[in-house]
This record gives sequence, structure tokens and C-alpha cells, in this order.
Amino acid sequence: MPKPTKGARLGGSPAHERLILANLATDLFRHGKIRTTVAKAKRLRPVAERLITKAKKGDIHNRRQVLTVVRDKGVVHHLFTEIAATFAERPGGYTRITKIGARKGDNAPMAVIELVTEPLSPVSTRRVETPVAAPAPAAEETEVEEGKVEESEAPAAEAEEAKAEESTEAAADEAPAAEAKKDEA
Repeated sequence: MPKPTKGARLGGSPAHERLILANLATDLFRHGKIRTTVAKAKRLRPVAERLITKAKKGDIHNRRQVLTVVRDKGVVHHLFTEIAATFAERPGGYTRITKIGARKGDNAPMAVIELVTEPLSPVSTRRVETPVAAPAPAAEETEVEEGKVEESEAPAAEAEEAKAEESTEAAADEAPAAEAKKDEA
């Protein structure tokens, strides 16, 4: 048995809440973004994402399921032909909620819920790579009788010397530039 959502419903009864969410979803698909309260936007997001996922499948069964929620056939056609095509490569996260402050009359927190239009970017990790001064020379490998491979410590020392050498070269390059600025002033 489905478990009802806890807390107050958006309109009083479950049927009225379904109607509110259906109308919000219809307007979201028609206009691309809508301005509503934060509570309604948070309740609308899973409904809209489920409908877009059904539209991505594109068969008649899913079209009929979407038509039970979104009653406007023109909006359903737009959802299945254009919106689903834009989200074909995106595995989820079709909507974005942005809070915009309080409403003037009753101070209700307002938000804009919109369809994400940016193309899906490849997964990127936010690692900051330190610039490597010079490629380290290949490590010399020596075989031991047991078949283990050991690396000599000489390449590590050479890499440290190369870094020290580059830092002194960089300092030497900066010194004439600083003197030229002093001469100009």
C-alpha cells in the first residue's frame, strides 16, 4: 500500500494536491520554467522528473501514463518530441530549483523551478594538479633473484635537482623585469 506523504498537503486533500502538481508540471513543460513557492517546487521536482523519464522511453504506454497527469495533448507532444530529445543523454537531474527570496504580500519563500538546458558535461573531478617542472626520467629497474623489482633512488634525486634548477632560473628571469620597472618609475 502506498504511504502518503507526511505533513500538510498543498491544497488540503490528496486529490487537490495531485491537481496542483499536474497543473504546475504542465506549465513547467509549456514554459520551461515557472515561479512558485519553495514547497510547491520541492514537491513538483520528483513528479516532473518521473514524467520526463517516461517521455524519454517514448512508447505508447508511457505516453498514456503521462496523459493521466498532464491533460494537455499539445504539452505532452512537446514533452515527448522536444524535451525528451534534449535530455536523451542525461541520466537524471532534469530540473533546477533556485530560491529567489520572499513574496511581498505574505512573505512566502519563492523559487524558480526550470528545466536544465545546459548540455551534459563529462564527469570532472576537482583535483588540482600541481604543474610538473620536468618529466621525471624513467626509473632504473634492477631485478633481484626472487623476481622483485626495485627502483634506484638516483632518479628521485635528479628530479629534485631539476626542480631546484628551474626555481633558480625563474628567479633569475624575474629579477631583470623588476629592475626594468624600477627604472621606468
